[in-house]
Amino acid sequence: MNLCNLNATDLQTMLARRDVSPTELMAATYDRIEAVNPTVNAIVNLLPRDQAMDLAQAAENAGSSGALYGMPIAIKDLANAKGFPTSMGSPLFSATDPMAKDDIMVVRMRAAGAIIIGKTNTPEFGLGSHTTNPVFGPCRNPWDTSKSAGGSSGGAAVALASRMVALADGSDMMGSLRNPAGWTGTYGLRPSFGAVPSEPMGDSFLHQLATNGPMARTPEDLALLLSVQAGPDPRQPHGIVLPPAKPARKLRIGWLGDWNGAFPMEPGVIDCCLNAVNLLADMGHEIVDLDAGFDAEAMWDSWITLRSWQVATGLAPLEAKPNARDLLKPAALWELDRGKAMSAMDVHRASVTRSQWFNRAKELFAQVDILALPTAQCWPFDVDWDWPREIAGRSMDTYHRWMQIVVPASLIGLPALAVPAGFGAQGLPMGLQLIGPRASDFDLLELGKAYHKAAEFAHQAPPL
Repeated sequence: MNLCNLNATDLQTMLARRDVSPTELMAATYDRIEAVNPTVNAIVNLLPRDQAMDLAQAAENAGSSGALYGMPIAIKDLANAKGFPTSMGSPLFSATDPMAKDDIMVVRMRAAGAIIIGKTNTPEFGLGSHTTNPVFGPCRNPWDTSKSAGGSSGGAAVALASRMVALADGSDMMGSLRNPAGWTGTYGLRPSFGAVPSEPMGDSFLHQLATNGPMARTPEDLALLLSVQAGPDPRQPHGIVLPPAKPARKLRIGWLGDWNGAFPMEPGVIDCCLNAVNLLADMGHEIVDLDAGFDAEAMWDSWITLRSWQVATGLAPLEAKPNARDLLKPAALWELDRGKAMSAMDVHRASVTRSQWFNRAKELFAQVDILALPTAQCWPFDVDWDWPREIAGRSMDTYHRWMQIVVPASLIGLPALAVPAGFGAQGLPMGLQLIGPRASDFDLLELGKAYHKAAEFAHQAPPL
């Protein structure tokens, strides 16, 4: 039996029953990492094998404790894990100096019994949905190693798809765990904003675009990790408690497609996602072709204003570092300079548009239970590109315009589940976003569990 092919919930059952030990799982994990990771470059700053085995032995000696007991996990290299460097993919940070403490999410995962073995690769500062950086190089898609794995949680998604780990943490501002899940045939949940707390430092009120969340190979495993990550932090003002899932029922699912032509799509993307939507119909759910009734350009202007403002607040202190501007990638400089140039009224106008979209979304959820969109507007592109300059004959005017389709959920903090939608003509995966009302996270995961059982293609492993 290959332990690395098992899902996290199955492994947890086996570990609790002593059918498998943490040391056996750790040995299998390292065998797999040593065989596969040199090709895909998903896990970075990996703990030496002997140290990982010592941690597994300590867990074994202590006995079963926690929802993630004995599970090897690598943390996305935007978050801090004690004893590991945090490079954020930037040459401005050391890739060798270990952090002195865990972020709150990592604290919770360790307390649940997880064993941290390394970090997962990410773009520089998480900017751009393509995992490559000047510190560790590109992460490659296991379905075709000449292609991108998306980002910024590309390393996490590839580690899952390649069967190196069974659970991974991701983060999502602009599709950062939805796009890589879609492009690797895995699952990712962007939680409702406030469900999974960030670090209690700096401003806690103004910025509500990004969140941490779970990634896995099944929705059941997403629910397992979310149960550990989620829960309010009393030091932060926007925390929410997620209610349990409601009893299963037939749902009305609103298909938004390409937003009435506002989002250019590469050939085959819509057809692939429609096949997944039709599968939901075969499961008994009602599918409704829905008009969003909201100006995509107004939403985009709101998004890039609020995003640049938030990103600039994080990057601005780095300008004091020697040669900082020479070391920042163009996308980071673009965000930094835009954010610093904004007035308070610019931000206010953007937030008014955000509020208008929030109210329109409430009207849509009065008509349907779920909104559905593709996870990306194009197929995985060449790993040597920085970003696609054109989609379906339409020029992409920014480094992230090709990911505009993830903005509707991100702008107003809605939960969004990325599920595999199948494969295109080139054999590459695509994903479907299932977006629910605020705090419907566990309802989405229940839908995802049923979908996973029905979707045979979601059980396929890459040829790597």
